[in-house]
Amino acid sequence: MFSFSRHARTIIIPPTTLSVINSSFSFLPISYYYYKIVFRRTYYYFNNSKPFKSSPSPSPSRFLSISTMGSLGALEESLDYPFVRRDETVIDNYHGVQVPDPYRWLEDPDSVEVKDFVQKQVELTESVLKRCDTREKLREKLTKLYDYPRYDAPFRQADKLFYFHNTGLQPQKVLYMQQQHSYSLSLDLDGEEPPPPPPPEVLLDPNGLSEDGTVSLNTFAVSEDAKYLGYGISSSGSDWVTIKVMRIEDKRVEPDTLSWVKFSAINWTHDGKGFFYSRYPAPKEGGELDAGTETNVNLYNQLYYHFLGTDQSEDILCWKDPENPKYSFGASVTEDGKYVLLYTHETCDPSNKVYYCDISSLPNGIEGYREKEELLPFVKLIDRFDGGYHAIANDDTVFTFLTNKDAPKYKLVRVDLKEPSTWTEVLPESEKDVLESAVAVNGSQFIASYLSDVKHVLQLRDLKTGALLHPLPIDIGSVYDICARREDKMFFIGFTSFLTPGIIYQCNLESGVPEMKNFREIVVPGFDRTEFQINQVFVPSKDGIKIPMFIVARKDILLDGSHPCLLYGYGGFNISITPSFSVSRIVLARHLGTIFCTANIRGGGEYGEEWHKDGALGKKQNCFDDFISAAEYLVSAGYTEPKKLCIEGGSNGGLLIGACINQRPDLFGCALAHVGVMDMLRFHKFTIGKSGLLDLMKLWCEPRTMQYVLCTSVEKSPQTNPIIARIDCKAGHGGGRPLQKVIDECADAFSFMAKMLGASWIE
Repeated sequence: MFSFSRHARTIIIPPTTLSVINSSFSFLPISYYYYKIVFRRTYYYFNNSKPFKSSPSPSPSRFLSISTMGSLGALEESLDYPFVRRDETVIDNYHGVQVPDPYRWLEDPDSVEVKDFVQKQVELTESVLKRCDTREKLREKLTKLYDYPRYDAPFRQADKLFYFHNTGLQPQKVLYMQQQHSYSLSLDLDGEEPPPPPPPEVLLDPNGLSEDGTVSLNTFAVSEDAKYLGYGISSSGSDWVTIKVMRIEDKRVEPDTLSWVKFSAINWTHDGKGFFYSRYPAPKEGGELDAGTETNVNLYNQLYYHFLGTDQSEDILCWKDPENPKYSFGASVTEDGKYVLLYTHETCDPSNKVYYCDISSLPNGIEGYREKEELLPFVKLIDRFDGGYHAIANDDTVFTFLTNKDAPKYKLVRVDLKEPSTWTEVLPESEKDVLESAVAVNGSQFIASYLSDVKHVLQLRDLKTGALLHPLPIDIGSVYDICARREDKMFFIGFTSFLTPGIIYQCNLESGVPEMKNFREIVVPGFDRTEFQINQVFVPSKDGIKIPMFIVARKDILLDGSHPCLLYGYGGFNISITPSFSVSRIVLARHLGTIFCTANIRGGGEYGEEWHKDGALGKKQNCFDDFISAAEYLVSAGYTEPKKLCIEGGSNGGLLIGACINQRPDLFGCALAHVGVMDMLRFHKFTIGKSGLLDLMKLWCEPRTMQYVLCTSVEKSPQTNPIIARIDCKAGHGGGRPLQKVIDECADAFSFMAKMLGASWIE
């Protein structure tokens, strides 16, 4: 599901005869998950009935990214696979079951033998891809359609507005800043149009940090007074982040450098003296270790406070828990600046502990702990993993939380820190819709974002009572960002959908009634949304549960089973796959006549925590049944036929693809499994893989359910076609890749798909 660094990136697999992923192949919506899991090794089955493994995909971030691609019947010739050594001495005992692991040696990414293996796989895959005649045509069309200006929703801090912008083909998006007037962005105090603000200026351009665009901005935060920018950069897709500090006034990068940071936010205290962040202890290997290609398990996360202008060695250790090495910590400073909240997570499950510290009452402030060998005096508010809690606002000691405790679809609750055992309900759980987020605005109100049948609905509500004040009109699709602070009367909303590249709404609450307008609409030259139609269907799964699926196709197509079809799924970690615009999907629909579909299977968060749990642990098979049912519907309804149906998924979705092509190889003509979790017996032993145990644990606790059976019955396996692995260096799990790598992967994966499905080019 998340970011692992050294995974080969694209596995293309045609089964018998052998995300929705957004336009950049990132498998999860923006702003989603701070915790990522490492998925290691992928087993592939060839027509010679001998299994082999791809390069290990532990999470050494800066090296590889693997995608698998399969079925070479369309090439009309066999492939000469390189020899892969088997070590028959490695045998593990799982609950009394002897499981050989003859390719354990592939777990060492730095060995000469593994590097040679990787290079031979790269050469083999390239020999296949160069025979895919649509490869260069796709690359050309993708490059042309990607060349349009893109913007993220802006946010305000002090007297400045900040936003990201990509002019078109820039490798990474750029952070801009614009000075704003102290009064309304719309009108001045006399009701007249204010003078225009100064033009925006570049604050931080990651494209200048490397020649090939593989250094990306991973995290950032602007100080309360907008004098400093704290930002984290990642190299070559690595999960490891280096935090730097910039003085905004003159864009001077300060000497502050913080290392061994992973999955951490930056949270400034309101005095602007420094910020909280979390990190892992430096490995014993120290400077000899290449952060990003190592596969060591990450344990003993710690929370620190960094004072500007000091060395990292002087940072104040604020919290640790050596008795629970798997815990990870995150801090959040409340909007009034009085408290810092400590969130503790054990896994990717949506449950956490919450402690708090009144930093305003510390006798000498945080600075007083420089000379102390003490942790900050956090007070335990929630000390059990019995639900997820996220604070959305506080009035002194009275806090409002968004929680799924006793509310699988989430609700708002309130507690006074002076009476921590008394909780009151502010907004009850909805019967059908999931309350995905709540953002405090305009002092006494909040924006509630509901997910209703995989489409977002926004409402303005009263923060004290939870009462509905006004619905906010938006199109049918996905809200990817709400950029607002509690003090803001005017704020911005980011929106997208399958046929909407992007709309940034501006909402003004000054009159008491929400005034919504299009602040900026993103336009893709040459794209006409009226050429396409979107249908949402609800497909009964094997057990009768209705599974939502979006189907996007050209208008007025004949349902005669003749169309190439691409079906995407994920189904894990409480992650909802909502509608989003994809350049690659539009190119496929235009030039290959492809129908593209997204199945919102169980395991995700589309219908709350119960939907998630119904696709986890011992119920993981529900995910595969749901996806297979969606595929069967596409065939029975006349959209496609098995030999023209390609399935795709990434990360946890890669696991989905691996399972489905083994369970129903007759149903698919091609499969694309990107950076998948394929080794269910050992994925948790590497980098941050342990975080996935509560979603995937059942599969490795009971090896007979998947890997053991498949790996000991190769001769009987329904997988008879060859599989190739696309291994991309300096790409990681997918986050932060430069645009050219995105385009190259799309061209490779989908030209292979076209070859396997027999799809003809449409000019």
